[in-house]
Amino acid sequence: MIVIGNTIISDDLYQVRFSCQLGRCQGACCVAGDAGAPLEESEIAFLEDHLDELKPYLTERGREIIETQGVFDYDIQGNFVTPLINDGECAFANFEQGRAYCAIEKASEHGWKGFQKPLSCHLYPVRISRYEKFEAVNYQKWSICKPALKQGKKLGTPLYKFLKVPLTRKYGREWYRQLEQEIIKVLPAGE
Repeated sequence: MIVIGNTIISDDLYQVRFSCQLGRCQGACCVAGDAGAPLEESEIAFLEDHLDELKPYLTERGREIIETQGVFDYDIQGNFVTPLINDGECAFANFEQGRAYCAIEKASEHGWKGFQKPLSCHLYPVRISRYEKFEAVNYQKWSICKPALKQGKKLGTPLYKFLKVPLTRKYGREWYRQLEQEIIKVLPAGE
């Protein structure tokens, strides 16, 4: 484990090799699982304030769910998550040629001035668990990401490098720089 400030980072972030293969998994993380994607309170407020700008990127069913239930739901622990359609795909998921993509991300690509996608989705397959005095930054192993593990191994891409942008988005440049320095200290010589 690596400790930086009030974060405890799993060794998996530098040991696991990972490079997302959307063409292989078809965006399965947007449609599989038992709850929606975790949401920050600030993301909920922003989505509520700017929902009309996102509506053109949503499916009809996604729009209906969000209009009747709102932009968030709760998981079994009471945390904020995106709503689901029929306990399946995320209400913010849309599809092109059978591949799931985030409607929020698509809107961002077309000039929407919000965030790229929910932070938890941007960080995936890393999940952050919040405790009273610290946050745990952990890799969530899931079979749908087997192609990403295979490609990451082939390319030699450590998970923390694959997730540089979202980790920096969450914790800042200085935190990420410290993470790199701490990883150098624990790596065997020559890696």
